[in-house]
Amino acid sequence: MHEAAGFVKGWLDARGIPVHQEECRGLPVLTAEAGDPEGRVLILHGHLDVVPGDPDQFEPRVEGDRLFGRGTYDMKAALAAMLMALPGPGESTPGVLTRIGIVGDEESEESEDRGSDFLVDQGLTGEFAITGEPTDLHIGVAAKGVLALKVTVAGRAAHGSTPWLGDNAILRAIEMFRGLESLPFARESSEHFDRPSINLGRIQGGDALNRVPDRCTMDVDIRYLPNQDPIEIERQIRELGPDGIETIIMLPPIDSGSDSPWVERLGEAIARHHDGPVTSVGRDGASDALSFIRAGIPAVEFGPTGAGHHGPEEWVSISSLESYHSILREFISTAGAGAAREKAGGER
Repeated sequence: MHEAAGFVKGWLDARGIPVHQEECRGLPVLTAEAGDPEGRVLILHGHLDVVPGDPDQFEPRVEGDRLFGRGTYDMKAALAAMLMALPGPGESTPGVLTRIGIVGDEESEESEDRGSDFLVDQGLTGEFAITGEPTDLHIGVAAKGVLALKVTVAGRAAHGSTPWLGDNAILRAIEMFRGLESLPFARESSEHFDRPSINLGRIQGGDALNRVPDRCTMDVDIRYLPNQDPIEIERQIRELGPDGIETIIMLPPIDSGSDSPWVERLGEAIARHHDGPVTSVGRDGASDALSFIRAGIPAVEFGPTGAGHHGPEEWVSISSLESYHSILREFISTAGAGAAREKAGGER
């Protein structure tokens, strides 16, 4: 992580763009800015960390238009394009100051003291923020909330040769998870989403091969809908009879709205690079865009085209990266021109 941060810092330094580096929970956070110091402030935001992958996923390969590798789609390619979109020294972007914030813990399970919250607290603010999460060149203006729970299930120990004398906690946990998937909240929908997302991310139980496990814990990742109450979801799960529930992460849904003038300008820049709708109102995954929204800063997700993030065959489209970079450059230019027109109109 620190090596990646060092590379980014060195690359920006080499372009003559000053970089400020700090740490949050021992992980690097970087900020830089370029453009008109008196202009409107646009924030570009990304993260350096990735989820675990197989060793061969850290050896990138190109097949046709696809760049394969862990983190290509989520979201190192987008971050690289953002860095290249920053105005260089002496490059005129009147009316807009572009700030970039980079963190090392977006994929973390920590619910507090997160890098993006730290950046905002330290003054990374502006009028609009783009976080480069995977969106296939669409604008993500809404996202599900996050409710991650550790659910404990008890059983009764017995010798492994006589399992009928015990009560296997692992089997009970699996049965409870199937019941959880059938609870009322799991069958609900909303304006932008067909259903919540429910994933059994980890399960741990048993301490010996020849012993019926008497305890099992499972970590359940629930992405709930904007119209749902996480407290009510927990209440429904408790009715299944677990021996304990611990909240790991609880984050609210995101709804930036699609009628913002910033979203409209970004959409116009995107429309010149592909056909069809440019706004995707519902994103199943969560992102650090929430850190900006909490601070009253409109924020969206916007990233290149690809597939397989968090999976074994993650890839990003190389041609879409070229479009993504061009869109960001056009958007920065358009934001500055818009600010100049508004200023001129005000002066008349």
